[in-house]
Amino acid sequence: MSKPRIGIIISTTREGRFGERVARWVAEQAASRTDIETEIVDLRDYPLPFFDYIASPRFVPIDTPEARKWSGKLAELDGYVFVTAEYNHSVSGVIKNALDFVFAESARKPAAFVGYGAVGGARAVEHLRQIVVELSMVPLNRAVHINMEPFMGLIRDGKDFADYPYLAPTVVTMLDELAWYAQTLKTGRELEAQKAAA
Repeated sequence: MSKPRIGIIISTTREGRFGERVARWVAEQAASRTDIETEIVDLRDYPLPFFDYIASPRFVPIDTPEARKWSGKLAELDGYVFVTAEYNHSVSGVIKNALDFVFAESARKPAAFVGYGAVGGARAVEHLRQIVVELSMVPLNRAVHINMEPFMGLIRDGKDFADYPYLAPTVVTMLDELAWYAQTLKTGRELEAQKAAA
C-alpha cells in the first residue's frame, strides 16, 4: 500500500511572508518519516481570480485552467497541513478564495494546521477548521502554534527554530495524528471506489 501524500500548503502570497520558512521547517521535520510523503504547495503557483461563479463547485464544476490546476493538485494529495498567518483574527483572503474553488477533491481527507503570529494564529486556525468541515475534510485536533515570542525572534532577531526546542515536538505530535488519519481515510476512499466499480 502506497504512503499517503501530504501537501504542506503555504496559505499566504504576500511579499516577505514568513509562511514559506515555516512550511520548509515542517517539511524538514517530516522528511525522516516512513509513514507519509510531503510536498510544499505554494499558493503563488496557483493564482486564482476572485471567486464570483454562479454557484459553488459542490453543485457546478468550475472548468477553467486555473481551477483545474488547483483542484487537480488537491485531488492527488491524501491530506493537508495548512500553514496559516492570522489576518485580522482570521485567515488570509487568498486561502479562503482558493478553498472556495474546491469541494470533492479534498473531501474525506485530513487537514492539520500550523498557525503563527498573535496567539499562535489560533483564531485563524479555528476559522480554517470551520471552513474545511464545510468542504467535508476532517480537521485534526493536534496543531502547531508559533506564538509572538518565537515569531518575533525568528523574523527580527536572527533566531532559528532550534532556539525554541519546545516547538518541534508539537510538529511530531501533529504529524503522528495526520499520518494515522491520512492512511485510514485513504484506505476508506479506496474501498469505496472498489465497491463503486464492482
